[in-house]
Amino acid sequence: MQTIFVMVKTDLGSAYDVADAAVEQIEQVSEVYSTSGQYDLLMKFYLDNGDDIGRFVTERVQTLRGVRDTFTLITFKAFT
Repeated sequence: MQTIFVMVKTDLGSAYDVADAAVEQIEQVSEVYSTSGQYDLLMKFYLDNGDDIGRFVTERVQTLRGVRDTFTLITFKAFT
């Protein structure tokens, strides 16, 4: 299992709609947070090992209605 975080910039006024769509349409989503600053949302996804991260982000996240831009963070190790 691999964890990625995707920061999402949305069209003005559409952050809640994009967040709702991600939760409803993307089974790999774990959490979606609204944020302040340059990006509007922070999404956490769990992908199977070997999944193509680039393809996942471009085909599943960037195609959500209202998404303007994304910034993907790939994680290596979770510390507990």
